Amino acid sequence: MAVCARLCGVGPSRGCRRRQQRRGPAETAAADSEPDTDPEEERIEAGAAAVAGAPGGRGAGPQPPPRCSLLELPPELLVEIFASLPGTDLPSLAQVCTKFRRILHTDTIWRRRCREEYGVCENLRKLDITGVSCRDVYAKLLHRYRHILGLWQPDIGPYGGLLNVVVDGLFIIGWMYLPPHDPHVDDPMRFKPLFRVHLMERKSATVECMYGHRGPHNGHIQIVKKDEFSTKCNQTDHHRMSGGRQEEFRTWLREEWGRTLEDIFHEHMQELILMKFIYTSQYDNCLTYRRIYLPPSHPDDLIRPGLFKGTYGSHGLEIVMLSFHGKRARGTKITGDPNIPAGQQTVEIDLRHRIQLPDVESLRSFSELSRLVLDVREQLRQEQQQQESGLEDGEAGGRQSPREPQRGPAQPGAELPAEKVGEAGGAEAAGAQSGQGQPFVLPVGVSSRNEDYPRTCRMCFYGTGLIAGHGFTSPERTPGVFILFDEDRFGFIWLELKSFSLYSRVQATFRNAEAPSPQAFEEMLKNIQSLTS
Repeated sequence: MAVCARLCGVGPSRGCRRRQQRRGPAETAAADSEPDTDPEEERIEAGAAAVAGAPGGRGAGPQPPPRCSLLELPPELLVEIFASLPGTDLPSLAQVCTKFRRILHTDTIWRRRCREEYGVCENLRKLDITGVSCRDVYAKLLHRYRHILGLWQPDIGPYGGLLNVVVDGLFIIGWMYLPPHDPHVDDPMRFKPLFRVHLMERKSATVECMYGHRGPHNGHIQIVKKDEFSTKCNQTDHHRMSGGRQEEFRTWLREEWGRTLEDIFHEHMQELILMKFIYTSQYDNCLTYRRIYLPPSHPDDLIRPGLFKGTYGSHGLEIVMLSFHGKRARGTKITGDPNIPAGQQTVEIDLRHRIQLPDVESLRSFSELSRLVLDVREQLRQEQQQQESGLEDGEAGGRQSPREPQRGPAQPGAELPAEKVGEAGGAEAAGAQSGQGQPFVLPVGVSSRNEDYPRTCRMCFYGTGLIAGHGFTSPERTPGVFILFDEDRFGFIWLELKSFSLYSRVQATFRNAEAPSPQAFEEMLKNIQSLTS
């Protein structure tokens, strides 16, 4: 009852909804039929008057100022107060008394909550035509489906995907984001709606599937558990085309790849494209989605983390999430392919081992680049052996400290002492942002889907890339070079494959995609990786 006392200023009363919850239906109905005047408040005021008239009442000393009750405030002021509270608190406030419950039917309150909490900027007064109130929009649409807002990865086998669910006017829409057509990595992302939710009548919100080419049709959304939901299309015949599967495939090919099958001369690429169409079309937009977050940033990061579009040979363009983890950076696939599925860590960069590239003429030699990279790998292997032997010596010697690996003068590519790593990381981040660079050219024999790559780079680091056979068989990490071109572009040379991938930042803005904590982001990475391991 302390809550009632603070809100009403009168303490427990017969009109209090909290007390009524403990009554039977008949008692509650009788209380509701009574006038708004609160008997408990009258009793307290009468008691106060009696005290004032008693011996020693007023004459006993200065009396405290009279306490002002919320019930005494004018309704228009209460509307302003209630409109500033979170919408999730308003139902509890309606339980306090009849007067509060009546005021909370004011549409102005809910119009403000729709705008401030969900960014609804539409003229909500137009809803009067349809008989839907702002309260209905908040309670039956925005609040009910609030758990599906944000960034998601669909479970489409190895292919994955990127879905952003947002409030768009008086709709909640799920937008599927697609990379640009191969190999135009610098082009903007494409997007298409997969489903939408809206409120056309007072009863409940309507879910519509947007998949196919025959307009919106009946769908269903189920929130499976925290950070997971599923969609189902109830009219999959809307996904079919009159020309049958052949017409559907050609339409999909134009949308997905921006070309016809006759334009694709590489036989292996044709097989991969046909395989993806057969696999993805069987879902008919009946999918399960798992929440993902954008990576948190830190001032010492080499560049701003985020989502990037990258070239992956015959598989086309894929979406990769670049994140920083102390001395290392990781590229995690958000979309994938039958070799390396979505959720796997495609590249890992060792920020402790910087590679100093030779002059342009020497860089044209693949053997020279290979020598530099393999030297760093051998150095890493020796350091790991020294650390392992040092731990063994420490265990054998009881309290003796592990043996430190010997260090000579710092060389390009050498690991920095631990106490210098943080300092160097900040210096490298500053250097990366300063725009200083050196000429860059791909070695002869290294293939690239996009020949329009930058001809200057800021710095390079040793890294490893994940390769595997079809079906993610025999996965292994192979050495490579991470090349930072600028704030929005980087590359990776896969030494064993003699292949180059170019990555360009996704410039789209995603709402409700920030991780609540660094720990939540790390847990998310583990979860999406475990699904395809």
